[in-house]
Amino acid sequence: MTTEEQKQVADQVTTNTLFCTKEVLTSDEAARYMGISKSYLYKLTMRQQIPHSKPMGKMCYFNRAELELWLQSNRVVTSSELNQRAQSYCMKKGGAL
Repeated sequence: MTTEEQKQVADQVTTNTLFCTKEVLTSDEAARYMGISKSYLYKLTMRQQIPHSKPMGKMCYFNRAELELWLQSNRVVTSSELNQRAQSYCMKKGGAL
């Protein structure tokens, strides 16, 4: 590996480390973090469907912890969880499956 390649790798590691430890993200960073396009992130912010801040009225900022909670919202239950819920419900009603 050449010195230039080593420098590029070191810069990339530094960027990734900073990116993963930052608490507040810019729009570019938030889109990259969530794996979505900037235009889709813009659409989510305009519809007020994603938590964000606009401290100066123009630039959007995102709290990484809030993004993680938002990404994990609306969890889809597995088939076994659904079956377990159904079985519990039927048992409460006095029936059996």
